[in-house]
Amino acid sequence: MSLDLDQYLEVFIEESKEHLQTCNELLLELEKNPDDVMIVHEIFRSAHTLKGMSATMGFDDLARLTHQMENVLDEIRNQRIKVNTDILDIVFLAVDDLEAMVLSVADGGNGKRDVSLTIEKLENIVAGQIVMIGSADREHPGAPVEMESRADIYDEYEWAVMEQSIDQGFKAYSVKVILNDDCILKAVRVFMVYEIFAELGEVIKSVPPVDVLEEEDFGQEFTATILSKQSAIDIEQRILKVSELESVRVSLVPNKTSKDQEYKATKDLENANQLQVHSTKQVKGKEDEKASSVNTAVAHSKTIRVNIERLDILMNLFEELVIDRGRLEQISKDLKDAELFETVEHMTRISGDMQTIILNMRMVPVETVFNRFPRMVRQLARNLNKHIRLEIIGAETELDRTVIDEIGDPLLHLLRNALDHGIETPEARRDKGKPEEGTVILKAYHSGNHVFIEIEDDGAGINTDVVVTKAVDKGIITEEQAEIMTERQKNELLFASGFSTAKEISDISGRGVGLDVVKNTIESLGGSVSINSRLGYGSIFSVKLPLTLSIISVMLVEVQDEKYAIPLSSIIETYIVQREEVLRSHNQDVIDFRGKIIPLVYLHSILSIPVCREEEDFLSLVIVRNGDKMAGLVVNSFIGQQEIVLKSLGNYLNSVFAVSGATILGDGQVALIIDCNSLVK
Repeated sequence: MSLDLDQYLEVFIEESKEHLQTCNELLLELEKNPDDVMIVHEIFRSAHTLKGMSATMGFDDLARLTHQMENVLDEIRNQRIKVNTDILDIVFLAVDDLEAMVLSVADGGNGKRDVSLTIEKLENIVAGQIVMIGSADREHPGAPVEMESRADIYDEYEWAVMEQSIDQGFKAYSVKVILNDDCILKAVRVFMVYEIFAELGEVIKSVPPVDVLEEEDFGQEFTATILSKQSAIDIEQRILKVSELESVRVSLVPNKTSKDQEYKATKDLENANQLQVHSTKQVKGKEDEKASSVNTAVAHSKTIRVNIERLDILMNLFEELVIDRGRLEQISKDLKDAELFETVEHMTRISGDMQTIILNMRMVPVETVFNRFPRMVRQLARNLNKHIRLEIIGAETELDRTVIDEIGDPLLHLLRNALDHGIETPEARRDKGKPEEGTVILKAYHSGNHVFIEIEDDGAGINTDVVVTKAVDKGIITEEQAEIMTERQKNELLFASGFSTAKEISDISGRGVGLDVVKNTIESLGGSVSINSRLGYGSIFSVKLPLTLSIISVMLVEVQDEKYAIPLSSIIETYIVQREEVLRSHNQDVIDFRGKIIPLVYLHSILSIPVCREEEDFLSLVIVRNGDKMAGLVVNSFIGQQEIVLKSLGNYLNSVFAVSGATILGDGQVALIIDCNSLVK
């Protein structure tokens, strides 16, 4: 009977992403603490789980690459290889390949990828053939690090056999097998393993010797050196089919030359049998202790994994309930029935609590976006030859999933901008009396019904003179406008379309894709972005985002005989002004609003609404803002505040000017939602 794996595919993809993210985070931690063996154990555990899942699902390239990565980690955790940046670069490269393969699977692909070069690099690490420069080798750059010489476990005859076989296309593998502690018939298990060895190739050495294994006069592990044309992953999978085995590790045996020169390996395998059992049990004891505490935590936290599509369906159903709730409220007011009114009021309270729960279920920590940035900062800093430390604050802050899905790219762009334009080179920072290492702080926090995300750097800051000159040259502003601009307005010129101050075109910046893309994306989410900078000391880019995009609070207004909704997040206040107070400036109607001249926007004209009402002596205004700019939207009357469900207009109407969506009101009418950001410029 064949196993249908399609039902497990979604779980595989999600769990693989989690394990790879864990690997990324822990590898960065390992780079800071290269002697912390427990970090390596954690990475090894994630890699081992990923390998097992990949093999089970039939993604051979994934399993093969993870197996080689696991070999490197095993060498590190057994202290046969010392961690350095060169090794971590290759392990990171392997993680990148694994991520690409998992994404391929997620997109409906087969997870295939040519990873032969990465595997070769990983094998070279295990074989001690990678050139590594450590602090002790600075006087002789390029010289391989001196490693412990491996004990001569092979005699000249065995070396000759291996080298001759390798010339004929075979590979020499060292296969280490550890039996379960409660294994009863050890000799039977050994016999079964050696039967597989015979099918795969030829055994040229056994530690302990075969006669000792047959007498069961050994601990729980044994090692065999075999010659085979099979891959390491194939050998491992075949052996793992034998029951009562705790683990199997297959690694390439280096050739004699590299053994003599560079290979750092285990202690004498003849004596290692009992010693390794002892050390393995010690480590296993610590891991079991840690696993026990994790299991205890899991047992208390009673959580389940829910497909996000189900939450979307639940949200859509609740949105329909909100619409019907509004309709019932309208009916109860019209009928003036006390019992109906009381029932509707109770239903409103219950559905309000239900709304809070559903929205909370959809909330996701911004950590899911933030966790991909440390790796990017590390790589980009190396490419730019800069020393940069990324500090993350408030990663537990939660946002609605719809906002989370869209905010990743704008934040990535802002971070790259801070690294490329903000932080100076180590030489420039030293000349300014700053520490060579620059700092970028990524911070998230709640404030009211919004989440703020700030990207702060202690770099050069923004030279507004350069910004203004560039903006004038590009025709974005005139020299006359430049003279009366505030510092804040000069900074915000960076958001102008196509604006870039990069002197050279690089992969990071200077391709004409400026911060305008960031601003447009954030505003499309109902948010805003602002800049605060001090020349020579650094900059802060602040992004303001709504907690959710699905159910929003609005002010309902009438424009002629039609109803419209204006988001409360954009409204400063409602205002009534006499017609004679309206002024004319630059061919536009304006008013004096608390000492500030603001333009009027006639919605009936913008939206081409037929005029069916007589003009009155006063104007009803909704004062709205976008950043530090304001405008007065002219309406006929105010209906009141209401919570509404934001519905998309669909693909055919997604570019309608000044409209961001629609909603269904309690009386069944459809009301369009005004996009204030497009009206206030």
